[in-house]
Amino acid sequence: MLDFTNATPGIAARLKDGSLLPFLGPGVTALSETTVPTSHEALAAWLGSKVALPKRARGNCWAAAQYIESFKHRATLDKMMASAFEHHVPPTPLHEAIARLAPTLVVDTWYDAALRSAFAGRTGWGEIQAASRAQPGEYRWYRAYDSTGAECSPTLADEWSTLIYKPHGCVTPFSNFLISDADYVEVLTEIDIQTPIPDTVKTRRAESGFLFLGCRFHDQSLRTYARQIAKRSGGGHIVVIDGTLSKNEEKFLRELDASVVRQDLPAFAAELAELL
Repeated sequence: MLDFTNATPGIAARLKDGSLLPFLGPGVTALSETTVPTSHEALAAWLGSKVALPKRARGNCWAAAQYIESFKHRATLDKMMASAFEHHVPPTPLHEAIARLAPTLVVDTWYDAALRSAFAGRTGWGEIQAASRAQPGEYRWYRAYDSTGAECSPTLADEWSTLIYKPHGCVTPFSNFLISDADYVEVLTEIDIQTPIPDTVKTRRAESGFLFLGCRFHDQSLRTYARQIAKRSGGGHIVVIDGTLSKNEEKFLRELDASVVRQDLPAFAAELAELL
C-alpha cells in the first residue's frame, strides 16, 4: 500500500485515458449543499429520529433499518428511506466533471441522485441499481433505467457509453434501497460468485482500476461490496482519504493493493474537477 500526496494530475490523466474509474461514496454527496444524510452514521441518526429504536440498533443504519422492516413493515422502511433522500442534491463540480468526462463506468454507492442530475440532458448513458430481494415480490438483483428514467432491460446497458452503477440502490427514479440486514443477507450469500453484479459492470471494469472518493471501509459489508466490485478489475486502485484509518481499513487497502492519497476530499475534488 503506497501512501503519497500531490498525485492529482496523474490521477486526472488516468481518468481521461480510462485506466481509472470513479468509485464514489457518501463523502462526495457531503460536498454538495444538501440536507440529506451524507454518512452511514447520519442516516442511522435520521432513522432513529423517526422511530424509537432499541439500544442495539441505535447508531447503526443497517440494524436500525432491519428493526423498522421487522416491526413496522418493508413498505414503511422504503417510505422512510425515500423521505430521507427526497430533497434534491445539487451536483458538485466533481459530479459535473465526471459527466463531461463520461467514463465507461461510474460506481456511486450513496442513495442520492446527484450524479443522475449531472448527466441530465446528455445521451448515451443509463443506470443500474441494486434491488432489494427482501422486498415482497422482488426476484431480481438489480433494475436498469435509461437516461430518461424509464425502466428497461439490463441487456440494453451494453449499448450505453456510460453506465452509472448504484450497488446499494438510489432514491430516483423508483426508490430501490439495499439498507436492512435482510437485504445484505440476500446479497452476501451470492456476491462471492458475483451473481448480484451486472455482467456489463464485470466487462467495463476488466481493464481499469478504481478511484475511491468519499468512501470509508469501517464496516464489513462495505468492504465486501468494494472488494467484489473491484474483483477481476484491471487494478491500480487509488483511495483518497484524510484522517486515521482503522486496522480493518488498513488491512483492506493492502488486500486491494491500493495507493493512498492523503488529502482532504474538498480540496482534492476541487482540483480534480478543474483538471478534468
